[in-house]
Amino acid sequence: MAGIDFGPTDAGALKALQLDRLRATVAHAYANSPHYRAAFDRVGVKPGDIGSLADIAKLPFTTKADLRANYPFGMFAVPTEQVSRIHASSGTTGQPTVVGYTAEDIKTWSGLVARSIHAAGGRPGMKVHVAYGYGLFTGGLGAHYGAEALGCTVIPMSGGQTEKQVQLIRDFAPEVIMVTPSYMLSILDEFRRQGLDPRATSLRYGIFGAEPWTDAMRAEIEGAFDIEASDIYGLSEVMGPGVAQEFVGSASGPTIWEDHFYPEVIDPDTGDVLPDGAEGELVFTSLTKQALPIIRYRTRDLTRLLPGERTPMRRMAKITGRSDDMLIIRGVNVFPTQIEEQILKCPGLAPHFLLEISRPDRMDELCVRVEARGECDRPAQARLLGSLIKDAIGISAHTEIMAPGAIPRSAGKAVRVLDRRTKEIAQ
Repeated sequence: MAGIDFGPTDAGALKALQLDRLRATVAHAYANSPHYRAAFDRVGVKPGDIGSLADIAKLPFTTKADLRANYPFGMFAVPTEQVSRIHASSGTTGQPTVVGYTAEDIKTWSGLVARSIHAAGGRPGMKVHVAYGYGLFTGGLGAHYGAEALGCTVIPMSGGQTEKQVQLIRDFAPEVIMVTPSYMLSILDEFRRQGLDPRATSLRYGIFGAEPWTDAMRAEIEGAFDIEASDIYGLSEVMGPGVAQEFVGSASGPTIWEDHFYPEVIDPDTGDVLPDGAEGELVFTSLTKQALPIIRYRTRDLTRLLPGERTPMRRMAKITGRSDDMLIIRGVNVFPTQIEEQILKCPGLAPHFLLEISRPDRMDELCVRVEARGECDRPAQARLLGSLIKDAIGISAHTEIMAPGAIPRSAGKAVRVLDRRTKEIAQ
């Protein structure tokens, strides 16, 4: 960890720093954000009421709806002339969520992504191939600035152009790749299509994020490319990538950089804070952001808080789904990652799939379309997958095995669900 600031090494020092920063953040938000002043006043809380970390429970939650209601800059806590950069959420319907950064925010963010890359195995002087999308999405520029802050050579490839991705990985010889796990599988498909050995590349470390992925997918990527994979976590409303990062070789969940982000896990229905180890919805409060301090932001990600391993900062367990991505099919709660886990148990199937939910009569129907891995006994694989889904999740699904390449690819977050029920009910 030499040369990289990994925050306090003592639990007591960490808690003292968190409290100082929490009180400063709450005071900053109350004084400079009309939204937060009104929100605090509605629940009768003043900055001076925060005397301990437990007092954070007195503060109101922030949701994506709050950011959309204050579109575009109503949540900012600094004048717009002090905002160095603006990002916005991608892939949503309706109003996007807009976030801003001061120059100091950019420096903090870059430092935390540099910390994350170092934790994942990256070192100064290495080449980092960034295949996250650039633009309003925080992934590309977040990874880019962090890699530069660490002292790496950045290859700003962005997403798409999969053939060129393969060419540049072979020609430029990067040691690190940063990309969504689903798109890494598309890159793997392209290597195989060209008859190239993905294990023969220079890649040593893969830093994957922006969407949930399973341990089985990790094993496939690591085995196919002979690399060490790690999980990076972040979301634009809190900062972007680099809120939490898995240490290389651990595969035990990302460490939350608690000196900058205070985590809680709550019951999604009641909002009650849950003890460490209990599964619930992840909530974050920023501790050092200037342009857009975020207070108790409901991420909708479902996880557990685990004890720290390499540092006193806690880890987050693998995200099991999102409270707002949860599908209710015939009364059963289903997450796409649960389906993915079953697909990866079928040797003849590839992890490219689409879930289509419909209601042609009175009953929900689930169709799982998934690609074959080359030649296989498709009827047998369909029966196997249907049986695994029934046993693991408790619902019956129609399974269709498609030809390789039949499921549309995405250079960013994979589109996994097509829910036709709302339109059918309206008709």
